[in-house]
Amino acid sequence: MTSFAPDSIVLNRKLPLWYQVSQSLRASILGRSPQDPLRLPTEEQLAGHYGVSVLTMRQALKELEDEGLITRHRRRGTFIEPSAQRGAPVRLLGSVDAIVAQQSGMTTELLDHDTVPVSAELAEYFPDLAEVGRYHRLRSDEKTGEPTNHARNYVRPELAALIDPEDLVRWPMTKVLRDVVGVRISRITDTVEARLADPETARLLQVPLLSPILHYTGIVHGEDGRALDVARIHYRGDRFSFTVTLDAH
Repeated sequence: MTSFAPDSIVLNRKLPLWYQVSQSLRASILGRSPQDPLRLPTEEQLAGHYGVSVLTMRQALKELEDEGLITRHRRRGTFIEPSAQRGAPVRLLGSVDAIVAQQSGMTTELLDHDTVPVSAELAEYFPDLAEVGRYHRLRSDEKTGEPTNHARNYVRPELAALIDPEDLVRWPMTKVLRDVVGVRISRITDTVEARLADPETARLLQVPLLSPILHYTGIVHGEDGRALDVARIHYRGDRFSFTVTLDAH
């Protein structure tokens, strides 16, 4: 039987390996195609794929099992749960794959994409540009169809020219930039703040006007320090929570 093939990951030795592996595998599972097999490789095969010990791999799989994304059967193997609930709280622990996993697991509709002038609000991130590519997406719960967040990404034009809009229906922007376009990401800066739903957000997310939402801003930086992508995401306040863990070393 053919097994599901997860994406690869470059591990950061300063962060818990099991967590990085679980988030990478989680992003692969949530971004899979419908025709991909549901059976995962064995623990030993996955450990070899990620370059970690079987014990570390077992801990990573337990995290996904506790979340309900996989089921494990003695002698039969480990399988992706196709009907799993994917609205679990997000824990950001400093890896790019954690950001990818944060943005995965929803049905995505690309509402529009175009080129727009750099506004005064965006000028601090793109001081050298007159215009950027803009992509607007709406994400919904796969099981209920309920809208959960809407996102706008502002991308440098030379990168926007390399993006296939269809890829943004399947994958988060961070994954498309890194794994499809081939951008080398040096860091991502996140800001999360509480806001009240404006008329557009209330309409898209089907919530009352001025109800609480979480407003996320994510800045993706390249190796030269320049901003490559600015993401502005509005999350329903009743569907998401964020926990940030800081490495003390």
